[in-house]
Amino acid sequence: MGHFGSARIFKRNCAGEEKRVGTRTVVVGHRPVSEADAYVAQKFCDNRIVSSKYTVWNFLPKNLFEQFRRIANFYFLIIFLVQVIVDTPTSPVTSGLPLFFVITVTAIKQGYEDWLRHRADNEVNKSNVFIIENAKQVQKESEKIKVGDIVEVKADETFPCDLIFLASSSTDGTCYVTTASLDGESNFKTHYAVRDTTVLCTDEAIDSLTATIECEQPQPDLYKFVGRIIMYRSNQEPVARSLGPENLLLKGATLKNTKKIYGVAVYTGMETKMALNYQGKSQKRSAVEKSINAFLIVYLCILLSKATVCTTLKYVWQSNPFNDEPWYNEKTKKERETFKVNGFVFHSVCSSVILSYICKWQGDFLHQGKVDFGPVEFVFTDKTGTLTENSMEFIECCIDGHKYKDCISEVDGYSQTDGPLKYYGKAEKSREELFLRALCLCHTVRIKQADQVDGLIGHPECKNTYISSSPDEIALVKGAEKYGFTFLGLENDFMKIRNQKNETEMYQLLHTLNFDPVRRRMSVIVRTTSGKLLLFCKGADSSIFPRVQQEEIQQTKVHVDRNAMDGYRTLCVAFKELTQKEYDRIDRQLNEAKMALQDREEKMAKVFEDTEADMHLIGATAVEDRLQEQSAETIEALHAAGMKVWVLTGDKMETAKSTCYACRLFQTSTELLELTARVVGESERKEDRLHELLMDYHKRLIQDVPKPRGSLKRSWTLSQDYGLIIDGSTLSLILNPSQDSSSSHYKNIFLQICLKCTAVLCCRMAPLQKAQIVRMVKNTKGSPITLSVGDGANDVSMILEAHVGIGKEGRQAARNSDYAVPKFKHLRKLLLAHGHLYYVRIAHLVQYFFYKNLCFILPQFLYQFFCGFSQQPLYDAAYLTMYNICFTSLPILAYSLLEQGWMGLSTLSALLVQDTIHWGGLSQCTCPVFGNWTFGTIVFTVLVFTVTLKLALDTRFWTWMNHFVIWGSLAFYVFFSFFWGGVIWPFLKQQRMYFVFAHMLTSVSTWLAIILLIFISLFPEILLIVLKSIKERSHQVRNKMKYYQKHHHLSY
Repeated sequence: MGHFGSARIFKRNCAGEEKRVGTRTVVVGHRPVSEADAYVAQKFCDNRIVSSKYTVWNFLPKNLFEQFRRIANFYFLIIFLVQVIVDTPTSPVTSGLPLFFVITVTAIKQGYEDWLRHRADNEVNKSNVFIIENAKQVQKESEKIKVGDIVEVKADETFPCDLIFLASSSTDGTCYVTTASLDGESNFKTHYAVRDTTVLCTDEAIDSLTATIECEQPQPDLYKFVGRIIMYRSNQEPVARSLGPENLLLKGATLKNTKKIYGVAVYTGMETKMALNYQGKSQKRSAVEKSINAFLIVYLCILLSKATVCTTLKYVWQSNPFNDEPWYNEKTKKERETFKVNGFVFHSVCSSVILSYICKWQGDFLHQGKVDFGPVEFVFTDKTGTLTENSMEFIECCIDGHKYKDCISEVDGYSQTDGPLKYYGKAEKSREELFLRALCLCHTVRIKQADQVDGLIGHPECKNTYISSSPDEIALVKGAEKYGFTFLGLENDFMKIRNQKNETEMYQLLHTLNFDPVRRRMSVIVRTTSGKLLLFCKGADSSIFPRVQQEEIQQTKVHVDRNAMDGYRTLCVAFKELTQKEYDRIDRQLNEAKMALQDREEKMAKVFEDTEADMHLIGATAVEDRLQEQSAETIEALHAAGMKVWVLTGDKMETAKSTCYACRLFQTSTELLELTARVVGESERKEDRLHELLMDYHKRLIQDVPKPRGSLKRSWTLSQDYGLIIDGSTLSLILNPSQDSSSSHYKNIFLQICLKCTAVLCCRMAPLQKAQIVRMVKNTKGSPITLSVGDGANDVSMILEAHVGIGKEGRQAARNSDYAVPKFKHLRKLLLAHGHLYYVRIAHLVQYFFYKNLCFILPQFLYQFFCGFSQQPLYDAAYLTMYNICFTSLPILAYSLLEQGWMGLSTLSALLVQDTIHWGGLSQCTCPVFGNWTFGTIVFTVLVFTVTLKLALDTRFWTWMNHFVIWGSLAFYVFFSFFWGGVIWPFLKQQRMYFVFAHMLTSVSTWLAIILLIFISLFPEILLIVLKSIKERSHQVRNKMKYYQKHHHLSY
């Protein structure tokens, strides 16, 4: 029978596994199963990665659309169009030039950033890969890989797409990869080739493979994959093998310690798991920038009200014909029929809009424009590699209730007993050996062979390196080695160990029951050389104790509880002996479950549950996951500052929980509330059970808590002592409830519970779930400021979602973050020191800009009362344009970057006093004025010097840059005024400013008026600074006196 007939029979015999929606079929090597049928390639997406935002064709319209979505930009555009269309007193250049300048610079900046993304994409898409075609290696660009291509990847290369592992240079069909750029894990992970393809380790052999792969459609979960491969051989029945996450090599991971591997592409381009977990980089906007928009609206309303008042008063003034049309300036018929709004508002409001741009550029200078450090309320952090060093150390173990902390002697051993169990001398020798054999066999650790140097023989004492996806497994194997049992590696499905007598023991590895977060344990089934079948199991105490003999628990539980209180990660070890009949049943059930495409996890879980029952407890281990330096102190400092810290990790609950205790996120007095798959269950009633738990927790935390008297800010730090633990599967039920359930309100209840807890731990989180958590908190009432910190690609979505994103230096997360730090401890200084300074600076920046622009506009408003509301501008058009761009922008920019002292007096507090004195003094000025432009120039000179010197008074931390920009800005204003009025400009119709500034300064009265007005305007500020300084000094003197009196009294 040919391949085609075999395939039809095979699929017909797989009851209930016919092609379903949500699966795809991949033809390996594009080689059809039946030679009689023409092969029609399926259409899948190509392997191009696109992270850029613009193209050459859409850059201009898309960028302009995004920029004009900002209120400030749009408002400026409207003003410019009004000045172009309507007859206004000022030229459209007044508003058009700043608008063009800002839009152009922003477009260039964003275009350059996107060009960098294009370049990075091209580096990936144009990288060279090797495809096996017709038994030969063909070099292609990565973007040309198609689903079904057989790809060869060599050591230290990154996988170009998601591949099903077929064969490697290792005879056992394994390879080692690092996924630091995907999930932050720096440990080596072991992946396995399909059993029947491991021998196809050459180009010719792998090209001879005829097979199809049936698997699920692309989905973002990094830890799940369900599929099967069907291999066809001539004149033989098709052979089917199951495929799981251990067979899938993810794009972005790197091949290590393996010369080469062959894999078939199943997901390419934007359908790879890495791409599906990438959340597009949005344009973040700080809370200050959003508040500026609100201020601009208020400012616009103020200006429109002024325009309304002036327009009304203008028509009141014009009601007298003599006032409206003097004999020397009669109106034309067209002017009489035209209605005009008082136009001073148009040229005055334009200048204030520069505020938003200066704020934005100031923020850009401070690392990507994020200035939300000061008011951060929620900190979301990854665990592995962020809080911890991801390095575990074996501390001690317990065998039959006896504590072993030092090495066991080969003769009689050494042990210590716990508490009431002192009558146990030590565990029996056979039990000690059984426990240590369990540690050597029950794991997924592999051996990295020591490097060989040409011409030299390896030193016999040279030790091999252990490799595993879980660092605690390595710690346990090293712990067993301390006590005399050494794991020597896996070869041809046989595990080799060396015992205390230096004898080599061989165990055939029959099945590995991998760890999962629901079972919280793992097991192996091995066969000894004598034919005995043994099952070894290790896992959390809550998972092991219900499955062992109850009389064996108490003697080990004492040890486990004490280590848990010390913050160690504890694991219990059990075993049982299987008969051949029991093993045959387990083997058949496991193979059937592994072949299922539908409900595979549920079927395997049932087999695991039946297999891991009626075991015998041997002992327990204690492993310490080393925290990064000062991680605990940093979290305590953040808590003391009123911030809530949430840990979002893809790690197992037990590991994450013990880490949270070690870093003091959870205290020993913290009552933990658990919403995990273990508590909710896997039955059909799990949503009902979830509802019961949510309502119970809500009642305990919110409904039953008496309301505190008075308003105690951040009362949770004093009255609440709850912690919440939730896993990814339960979070999915809450955020994505089933259509037929009445659980739409789960999210609100869950959020209320979270906000009442002092700390929250989210474990087994997929990358997008991390972003969902951040988004959920960010969108709560009050819009709290959020911060995310992580180190891996799995943290990128979380980092991009938060208001402030922080990545670990040198990692993919850092490339997508707003800031990068080398260690978690630096978060303390970044938030509590720099964050405070940034927020003080930006607050003063906003106040100062509105202050100086209101000072700028108020004289023009008052001037209308003296010119008959005729729209006569007080300032020259050049001064209107240059005021915010050149004359007053650099001093506040330098202040907002460099100031390290406390902001003194609120800049708005003295506004009305200063402006009233300012205008009143000018109105009484007796100096010679030769026209309205001279008067306007005097006003503008006093204005520029007053607002600049006001900032100088507020500056507490002087640098050379402050001196340069403050005094340089004033000098530039004087130079520009001389230059602008000293030349007859051919492009101007009227030379109204010619020689005005120079002539103005020839009057002594003018000098006196300018100096006196500046001094009188700043006198309230100077007086308050002096009084404040006297008060501070007197307070210091009193403190010194108290200190002296106290110590002087003690000396007697």
